[in-house]
Order: sequence, then structure tokens, then C-alpha cells
Amino acid sequence: MAVTVKTVKTKQDFKEFISLPWRIYEGDPNWVTEPLLELKEKFNPEKNPYYNHSEVELFIAEKDGRTEGRIVAHIDRNFLDVVKKEIGFFGFFECSQDYQVARALFDKASEWVSERGMNTLMGPFSFSTNDVVAFLVEGFSSPPMIMMPYNPRYYPEFAKKYGFSKAKDLLAYLLTEEDLDPRIIRVAEKIRKRKNFRVRSVNFRRFSQELEIIRGIYNRAWSENWGFIPMTEEEFEHIGGKLKQIADQDLILIGEVDDKPVAFSMALPNINYALKHLKSGKLFPFGILKLLWWTRKIKALRVLTLGVIPGYRKRGIELVLYAETIRRGLKKGYKKAEMSWILEDNHIMCKGIEDLGGKVYKRYRIYEKGL
Repeated sequence: MAVTVKTVKTKQDFKEFISLPWRIYEGDPNWVTEPLLELKEKFNPEKNPYYNHSEVELFIAEKDGRTEGRIVAHIDRNFLDVVKKEIGFFGFFECSQDYQVARALFDKASEWVSERGMNTLMGPFSFSTNDVVAFLVEGFSSPPMIMMPYNPRYYPEFAKKYGFSKAKDLLAYLLTEEDLDPRIIRVAEKIRKRKNFRVRSVNFRRFSQELEIIRGIYNRAWSENWGFIPMTEEEFEHIGGKLKQIADQDLILIGEVDDKPVAFSMALPNINYALKHLKSGKLFPFGILKLLWWTRKIKALRVLTLGVIPGYRKRGIELVLYAETIRRGLKKGYKKAEMSWILEDNHIMCKGIEDLGGKVYKRYRIYEKGL
């Protein structure tokens, strides 16, 4: 039977788009869904500031009268202004184990971005490097941590078969209490005690001011990284407001030299541990109670961002932030931490994590294809 790919236009189309993963991952113990309200908001132009500088189109693929796949094609004008290349994205890809369906979805995304002047299709980006990106290619034996992707093993196979090649690999390191090298912690403590350097927690009572400080560090510290897309003030406030709901201010750190903010790191409790028990994705009427119950049992962190602005690197500041996060996390009862994601060729960051005792346990891949 032929595969038909159509644009999501009606409420029923959108329902099919949103609900498809529950069928794709049925019986998979490692799949985690985010709350339905959060998921739907991502595709609401009035609530997601990504739409303010991007073009977005949702598609679903049907075969034998049933929805068998979905994809989002999108173009980020802010990204184009930075990279000066004609690159379009695909994301939110889900597909049954049928290559004919995958090919039709990739064809549609390629066609859509090509019609808008793009000569390369890259992804998955859902929606940008500030969100959930890449396909998991190694490390399928455990669930993903917060804001990290998970997919069937056949997704990378379908991408390769279609003609996509690797654009970049992203690494996830795992550090357990047993792996931690105490010698490195002592070195970090010596660096931290320097008179002109200090680490402080963010102050949620001054959230707006702290957010602006962090945004300044973020957009400078990551500006040279592959795939980096500066966040607008509106985007930063949007994401910051979401993360604040689950964040612990003691685990969001700002590093200062002579009272000047030069570094920032953020670790979040792995809320996916609790969300894994929210199988329907619905928070109401009883999902929220289940979520609160399991949240109390979280024992893992994800260090999802850490950066130092140019001019202050290679001074050991990165090590101090990691060590301080670990010290505070252990004190709060956390037993392990994931450091992710790290660019495969960010050798300085990789070495620092490995010196602490971290080991690569998951690998993710971003793909690209010339059109």
C-alpha cells in the first residue's frame, strides 16, 4: 500500500500527531513521555517563542488507513543569520518499523525546506540545540534523563538508508558516587578557595535579574560551539520559567571572578524517573499526585549545561563547578549524575569529566543530507 503524507490541519490530525508515540513505544520500558499539556504547548505559536523567528510545519504519514509516522519540518531564521548557510531542520520524528513510511516522511521534509531555499536537511532538532536533539545510537538499556531523546534502534538505520550522514555525535557521561575520584575534588577545592573566585547559588527571589545574568553568560560561553543558536530574551524567559518549576536553586551555580559573573552551570533532578510512571501523559485528575509521589524518590541528576566565557577558560573553573555540583548533590541524597550532552570533539570538557571519573554511557547523533 502507498504511503500518504499530509499536513496537520485539523484537530483530528493533531490528535493523531500527538498520540502516535504511545503506539510506537508500546511495551518499551525505557520510553518516557512528557506531560501532554507541555507537549501540546510546544506546537502553539502563541505560547512557544520559537515560532517568532521560525517557520514550522507538522506532517503525519498514513498507510492502510492508519497513522504510521510523523515529522516536523522547520526553518530557524536566527540560526540562518548565525551560520550563513541554507540549512533546514526536521524533528519530532516518530515512525513504525516500516522504511517506506520513513522515506515518505523524509521526502516531505526535504521537499518542504527545499521549496524555501534550503540546500541541506539536518536533524533531528526538536526544535533547536536548546531543546531535545539527535537520535540515540548507543545506550538503549536505560531510560533517557530529563530533556534527552530516546528512540527505537531502527531510527538511525532508516536515516542512514535514506542517505543521511553524521553531522555530529553528542556524548552523555555517567558519574556515580563510587566512580568519583576524590583527588580531583581536592584539586577543585584548592581552586575554589582562591580569593578572587567564588561560586554562588542563583537566588530565585531575584529570578528575573539572575536570568538575565545567566543569559549573558550562556550566549557568550556557547557562541563558538557547533550548532549553537543564541536564545532570544523571550525564549530564555520561557525556558527558564519552565525549568524553575523543577529546579533546585542550590544546584544552579554562577561562578564569579572579582565579583564578575563568568561561568554558569545547571543540574536538574531527573524528573523523567517520575514521568516514567505517568504513562498516559495526563496530569489531571490523578497524574499530578502520582508525579509528586515519584518525584520524592529521584536519586539522579542531569548536569545539562556548564560554560565559561572566553578569557576565563583553562583556569579550572569548569572543574570547580562540576565538583561543587557533585558535592551538593551528594549532600542532598543523589547517587549519580549524567553530564550531557557534550560535543564529541569538545576535548577539554570531555577530559574534565573523565578526570572526575565519568564514563560515556550513551551516544547520540545528528544527521545531515544535501538536497
